[in-house]
Amino acid sequence: MDMLALSHVSKAFGENKVIDDLSVSVPEHTIFGFVGQNGAGKTTTMKMILGLLHLDKGEIFVNDERVNFGQNKTNRYIGYLPDVPEFYGFMTPMEYLTLCGKTAGMPKEEYQNKAVELLELVGLDSANKRIQGFSRGMKQRLGIAQALLNSPKLLICDEPTSALDPIGRQEILDILAAVKKDTTVIFSTHILSDVERICDEIAFLHNGKIALWGTLEEIKGIRKGTGLEIEFFKPEDADRFAAKYPEGKRTGKVKLIYDEKTEQDMISIMQILVQNDISIQRIEMMEPTLEALFMEVVC
Repeated sequence: MDMLALSHVSKAFGENKVIDDLSVSVPEHTIFGFVGQNGAGKTTTMKMILGLLHLDKGEIFVNDERVNFGQNKTNRYIGYLPDVPEFYGFMTPMEYLTLCGKTAGMPKEEYQNKAVELLELVGLDSANKRIQGFSRGMKQRLGIAQALLNSPKLLICDEPTSALDPIGRQEILDILAAVKKDTTVIFSTHILSDVERICDEIAFLHNGKIALWGTLEEIKGIRKGTGLEIEFFKPEDADRFAAKYPEGKRTGKVKLIYDEKTEQDMISIMQILVQNDISIQRIEMMEPTLEALFMEVVC
């Protein structure tokens, strides 16, 4: 079942068409990476999913229910973390989640138990200080806890790791991976390494359209291996082989890269290695990176 489906969605602001006939779907219990440059329309798309922006054309469905601008009935299925979450700084995390539970009309016992569970999940169970003293990473983690308070079927995160250091980014990604069993996660980003770490499916947004969409394996499979990399034990072995097979680029004392080579080329290279009694640490086909594929899309 698809937890989220967009069908032929378009949105313009004046003469600026931000989203152009966009169609994409997100299966339940997956982590879906929505990738695009800054200004590509990712946040606009998320606001349309939340019913906060009117669609010029098309339809959006959440949990098989149509999203209607301004009515927001489908938001009962959604938890949302904006790119810069705001809180009441004078509150503690527990006080803030308690307020959110009361505002959402949740039974007292339910939101109290859920708040304890979520603060433990995001690593804030011992953070009793006021939110105004929190780091950016702590605020992002509290934002995820707030977004998960009503046990949503769909969690939407807008650039959740963009302003964090590597440790903070990893913490947020670990939390998103942990909640996949209970909810579907869609997050927008331009940090491709985050996508490679946890996403089940990826969509590249460019000029308001989906330029690439599929699993990581499917997207990388669009282009086969882009070359070969050989790592030797000793620099002199690399020198000897480079003299026999001079088309490569030296990327280190013991590494050679050969662009645009095939598996048949690998066999020929291995034969040369054996014939000349040259030992190696490894030889492998180089996969196209997400960064290279993304640059092909946007350039």
